[in-house]
Amino acid sequence: MSEARKIIVPKNVTDTLRKVFYPGSKEDIVSMDMVQEIRIAGKKITFSLVFQRSDDQNIPVVIKACEAILTQELGSDIEVKGNITAKAIHQMERPILPKVKNIIAVSSGKGGVGKSTVSVNLAVALAKTGASVGLIDADIYGPSIPKMFGVEQERPSGLVVDGKEMIHPVEAFGVKMLSIGFFVSQDDALVWRGPMASNALKQLIKDGFWDELDYLLIDLPPGTSDIHLTLVQTVPVTGAIIVTTPQDVALADVIKGVNMFRSKSVDVPVLGLVENMAWFTPEELPDNKYYIFGKDGGKDLAEALNIPLLGQIPIVQGIREGGDEGTPVASDETSPMGRAFLELAANTIRETERRNAEQDPTKKVKVSRK
Repeated sequence: MSEARKIIVPKNVTDTLRKVFYPGSKEDIVSMDMVQEIRIAGKKITFSLVFQRSDDQNIPVVIKACEAILTQELGSDIEVKGNITAKAIHQMERPILPKVKNIIAVSSGKGGVGKSTVSVNLAVALAKTGASVGLIDADIYGPSIPKMFGVEQERPSGLVVDGKEMIHPVEAFGVKMLSIGFFVSQDDALVWRGPMASNALKQLIKDGFWDELDYLLIDLPPGTSDIHLTLVQTVPVTGAIIVTTPQDVALADVIKGVNMFRSKSVDVPVLGLVENMAWFTPEELPDNKYYIFGKDGGKDLAEALNIPLLGQIPIVQGIREGGDEGTPVASDETSPMGRAFLELAANTIRETERRNAEQDPTKKVKVSRK
C-alpha cells in the first residue's frame, strides 16, 4: 500500500460505507443520510449513525457491519471499534443548506478593491462551466449585487416548502441570488446595529430556497466584523477567497483577513487570493500593461503566505461598464475579460476540489456563552 493510500479522508469512509445496507432496505446507509459527523484523526475514525428511533433493534447490527467493512477496506490498523455513535433523528441538529456542496466566502481586508465585482463575475464564470451557483450579498450596509446583475427592480417571490415559508432567489446569468437590496429602497440608508445585520444575513441563508447547488458564494463586507462571525457560526464554510489590489495599503489588511480565517476559533481554509486591478490595460491597446497600483503585490503576498494565487484581474473599462449596466463581463466568454474570469473559476474549482480531498469538512464555529 502506498503512503498516499494510507491517508484516510472522509470520502474514503463514505465510499466504503455505501456497501452497508440497512436491514430490509435496498438503500445503503450513506444514501439514506444516516452517516453524520465524520471525524478523522490519523487512524482514528469516529462518526454518528442516525436512526429513526433510539430503540431501533438494528442499531448493533449496522454498527457491527460498519466496523467490519471499514476494517476490511481501510486496513486492520484503523481505530473504529467503539467510535461509532448511534443517535435518534430528533437528537440531530437539522442541517442548514443540506443540498449545497460548497460554501465559499469572498472577503477583502478593506473596501474599494473590487470584491463584489469579483464575486459577481466569478459566480457567472462558475455557472458558465455548467456548475449550479448561488450568490448571497452579505454586504448588508452596501448591497450592490442587484445592480451589477441588472435586477435591482426585481423582488424575490415566496413559496412554501415542507410547510415552511421560504424565499425564492432571483436568477440572472445562470446565478441564483439574494440580497438585502431586494427588500429595501435603493435610496434608503441602512442604519442597523450589528445584531440586526447579522439576523438579516441568517434569513438570507436559512430562508432562501437554494435547493441543490455546487457552489454558494457569500460576498462579505470588507474587513472583519460581526457578519463574518455570524456566517461561520451559521454554516460550515468550505473555504475563503481573499480579494486585494497590489498596493501596500491593501496588502497589509489582507494579512489580517487571512489570519482571521486561519485562526483556531474560525478555522476556515483559505482557497486563495485574487489580485484585482493588477494592471491597467486600455481596450484599444490590449497588449499594454500599466502597473498603476504597483506590480505583483498580490502575487508576492500569496507566495509569502503560502496560499494559491487564483488570478490577476486587470483594470479594464469594460468591467466597470458591465457592473454599472448590469451585464457582468464574465457573461461573454469570448472576450479577454470573460476568459480571465473563466480562468479564475477554473482555479477556484481546482482549489476547492483539492481542499475537499485533503482536508476534513469545515465545522460551524460554536458560540461560547461564558
